[in-house]
Amino acid sequence: MELMQQVEHEVVIVAVSGRLDAASAPEFDQWISGQPKLAKLVIDLARLDYISSAGLRSILAAAKRTKGAGGGVALAGLSGNVEEVFRMSGFLTIIPAFATPGDAVASFN
Repeated sequence: MELMQQVEHEVVIVAVSGRLDAASAPEFDQWISGQPKLAKLVIDLARLDYISSAGLRSILAAAKRTKGAGGGVALAGLSGNVEEVFRMSGFLTIIPAFATPGDAVASFN
């Protein structure tokens, strides 16, 4: 898994590539924990190849943390098997998803 971060209009955008599974979820969790003022987060999954239940739990934990800080999480770039996992798990009913990171950032305004 690789994480790339940028900030746009006070929204942290993290692009996740590779796999988000039991082996890499702790690294994602550690990254989330290392963001001291994380309230608005866009998770760009356009380059994610695979997500497991451990990855879903990490994203849910990030959503809870940002909500507690008065913000939230939005997903971007879902496609293929990754999108199917989010749809089948019901996550798309609790976390909004957008085609692009820019659309997701705009949803916070």
